[in-house]
Amino acid sequence: SLELIDFKNALEQFQNLVEKMVIQKTKESSGLYTKDDDEIDYGKFYTTTRTLFGPAVKDHNIQAFFRKVMSNPDERPEWLEIFGCFIGESDSMPSESKESMVLLVSEKQQIAHSVVKRKDVIKGIVKVPLLHFTVTASQKGVLTVFNKQRKSFFSYSFYFHQDTAWITGCDFLPNLKYVVAVTESTILLWDYKSKESKNNGFVIKPMKNCLLCVCTVTVADNLTKDTILMGDDKGYVYLLTMTSDDFLMKQSKAEKESQFRFLDSESFNILKRKLHDDWVGKVKYISALKRFGSCSTDRINSFVLDDIKRLEDNLPVKEFSVPKGVNAFTYCGKAEVIVTGG
Repeated sequence: SLELIDFKNALEQFQNLVEKMVIQKTKESSGLYTKDDDEIDYGKFYTTTRTLFGPAVKDHNIQAFFRKVMSNPDERPEWLEIFGCFIGESDSMPSESKESMVLLVSEKQQIAHSVVKRKDVIKGIVKVPLLHFTVTASQKGVLTVFNKQRKSFFSYSFYFHQDTAWITGCDFLPNLKYVVAVTESTILLWDYKSKESKNNGFVIKPMKNCLLCVCTVTVADNLTKDTILMGDDKGYVYLLTMTSDDFLMKQSKAEKESQFRFLDSESFNILKRKLHDDWVGKVKYISALKRFGSCSTDRINSFVLDDIKRLEDNLPVKEFSVPKGVNAFTYCGKAEVIVTGG
C-alpha cells in the first residue's frame, strides 16, 4: 500500500510537470513566454522523470514522450506512454524484459503470414488452447491452421474451391481433430493432419437453408464423437453429432482433381428447431452453464439460452426480448454474467 501511495504521488507530480510544459509551449507559440529559471527543457524533464519513476521508465520512452508534448501540446499523450505502453515495437528498441516495477505490459505477436489474397476477408477465427494453435477461415474458402512451435508460427492451408457459396464461420472438433466450417449451402470438414494434397476434406450437402454460423459443443462424456451447432437465415438452430465412422461409411466417391469427398446430408440425423423469426447471428455452447445460446435480430425472440436437449423436443425455451435484436453475445465465468450486443 505504501508503494501504491508513493506511485500515486509520483504520478501526480509527473502530470503537474507535463501541465507546466504545455503552458510553457503554448506561451512560446504565442510569443508571450519569457525564459527564466523555471524553464523546462529536455534535461530537466529527463532528470525529474527519472527521479520520480526510477528504472521503471526507459530513455527512449522519456525522449519520445517529451518530443510528443513539445510538437503538439494540444494533443498531449497519456501518462501510460512514459512506460512504453501504446508504443509499437521496433528493431531499434532494446530487447529487455517487458516486466516493469510499475506496470506489467503484455507482449503481442503479429502473424505476418499472408493468409488471404486481395478481395478476400477473414470470416472466422478460433483459438485451440490445448493444441496451441489458431484456426482461421476466409470468405472465399481458405482454411488455415497457425501452429505455434519454438516461439514462431507456421501455417498450413486448405483451399475449398466453390462456385458461389461463401464461408460464414468455422470452429474446431477437438475429438475428431477436424476443422469445421459452414458455407451458405454446405458443411465443410477438413482433416488438417492429412499429408495428402487430395482427399483430405469432406463436404456435407445439400443444406436447404443458408448456414450463417457454427460452433462446437464441448462435452467430455464421449471422446469418439463431436457435436456441432449451426444457425441459418430462417431462424433455425441445428444439432449434428458426428463420429469417425461417418467419414468411412457415408462418403461418396471424390471427383477427379477434387480435394474433398461428398457426404449426403440425408444420411445424417440432423436435428433442428426454429427458435427465431430472423437470421441466427451466432450460436455458442457455454460449457460452464451446460447451456447453448443463440441470438438473432428478431426483436421478440432475440436471445435463447437453454439446455441443448431443447433442440430434440418441443418444450418451451428460455428466451429474452431485446429491442432491435441481438447481434453478438459472450459469457464471463468470473463475473457470472452474459453480455449481449445489439
